[in-house]
Amino acid sequence: MSLEDLVNEEPFDYLATKNGLVQISYNGQVVTTLSGRDGVRFINKVEAGDRKNAQLVMAKATGHFKHGTEKSSKFTRS
Repeated sequence: MSLEDLVNEEPFDYLATKNGLVQISYNGQVVTTLSGRDGVRFINKVEAGDRKNAQLVMAKATGHFKHGTEKSSKFTRS
């Protein structure tokens, strides 16, 4: 499954708590918690874009999903 397919399913969600923590969940389970500056930057990025952009930001923030910019290299022997 590609990152774009994953994002279209909208499996990510987040909860910003009163004490400044941001919990990012994947399919209903919290996978990452951000605090301080990281939490503020995350909220700013998510609120600045549309739903698809928000899903991408959450996927990248978890650190467990490809960013979609990796290139596959073909290794050939001579």
